[in-house]
Amino acid sequence: MTFPERFSNLPDYAFPRLRRLLDVHEPGGVPVHMTIGEPRHAFPDWVADIVAEHAHDFGKYPPNEGTPELRAAIAGWVGRRYGVALDPETQITTLNGTREGLFNAALALCPETKAGARPVILTPNPFYQVYAVAALAVAADPVYVPATAETGFLPDFAALPPELLDRVAIAYLCSPSNPQGAVADRDYWADLIRLAEKHDFRIFADECYSEIYRDTPPTGALTVAQELGADPERVVTFHSLSKRSNLPGLRSGFAAGGPESLRRIKQLRSYAGAPLPLPLQRAAERLWAEEVHVEASRAQYVRKYARADEILGDVPGYRPPEAGFFLWLPVADGETAALRLWCETGVRVLPGAYLSREVDGANPGAGFVRVAMVAPEDEMAAALVRLRDCLYG
Repeated sequence: MTFPERFSNLPDYAFPRLRRLLDVHEPGGVPVHMTIGEPRHAFPDWVADIVAEHAHDFGKYPPNEGTPELRAAIAGWVGRRYGVALDPETQITTLNGTREGLFNAALALCPETKAGARPVILTPNPFYQVYAVAALAVAADPVYVPATAETGFLPDFAALPPELLDRVAIAYLCSPSNPQGAVADRDYWADLIRLAEKHDFRIFADECYSEIYRDTPPTGALTVAQELGADPERVVTFHSLSKRSNLPGLRSGFAAGGPESLRRIKQLRSYAGAPLPLPLQRAAERLWAEEVHVEASRAQYVRKYARADEILGDVPGYRPPEAGFFLWLPVADGETAALRLWCETGVRVLPGAYLSREVDGANPGAGFVRVAMVAPEDEMAAALVRLRDCLYG
């Protein structure tokens, strides 16, 4: 199979397909875009000041793995947030956003064979598209594991056949999950880490929504791995400032894990990575060290959760998200519902099937729409009323 052919059976990426579906129709009201998870809360004013103060550093090549100060700030945050001590020199690398890391880590760490056969990469279903593309890019077999109401909207990897698990090289897990807002608790992480130890695979813990939650901070994969005394190479975790600090355009993230995993990821980045410009790294140093702006943003999301629960609480099948900023709303057919909502109200949402893959004749996202609660609170609430009256009235 040639490299382009590996991608020929992927579903259209969600947003181009949605544009093709909706752009031929006029909106039925003032447009409100709730498709993409692009945070719109204010970021700290001082970010621009730091970038301006260090603007002269745009004339320098930035360090690929991040400045020592930035890696120290990240290590400090991981220690405060998760109670895990990381060596900034050997266990952390900066990323140009988590998407780059989630893809390139598979290139760096997936073997050519596992148990004498093609390796397998596990991904939840629904999933963030980069997981599937990374699997295909390394010529692994992607296995889409349902994450439905029956499994608590998290994948039941342990239910897979042992002979398949022996071929697994990497398992992706997003917690809090996109799109359902489910959180992997300590027991879930512990079971997954034990499974990875038994079958010798790595866990890629996508935790970029970790700082958006109702009241209890989500448990981290590194915390549980440390408590279990697991192999340090067992877990690689990925975080960014996009959701935590409302700075998706800063493109500042990091990967953390065992020294050997990080050595290989950093080696690949030295050839194929895009280091963050120094002025942006200086801003990121302070952002990882400061929590006031994170707490203020989280308080806004808590109010949004309450408004969503009030407006949609009587909708049959409504499940309040535990964390993150997406609503995963049940409908008869996601694509039909999204088109009707746009044509009748101007509210734009994402059909759930665009985030999922059909397996054994069923697409676990087909009966849902994903709604991003990123607009200002009152605008979001008004849009949810329009949505409720259109789809459930």
